[in-house]
Amino acid sequence: MLNEETKAKALGRLRRIEGQVQGLQRMLDAEAYCVDILLQLTAVQGAVEQVQKLLLGQHLEACVAEAVRAPSSRDRQRKMDELLDVFSRFSGR
Repeated sequence: MLNEETKAKALGRLRRIEGQVQGLQRMLDAEAYCVDILLQLTAVQGAVEQVQKLLLGQHLEACVAEAVRAPSSRDRQRKMDELLDVFSRFSGR
């Protein structure tokens, strides 16, 4: 579960990313220089990665910490499996 501060930060960043993507669409429509478009795409990717880090940090602090304290080994294992899946997707790029 996201706390309100993390939720607000993530939404703010996603709204900025939305604006960046709209700017990219305008650049394509205007037939902007390819390198300029590529640089803006890199900026969008970096911004998305920042949202991922923010949400992952919140998940570790709240959900995973709670599962580690839980008496059920099934809950702990499920959270660990989820994390391994997320990390494998990050590193698989």
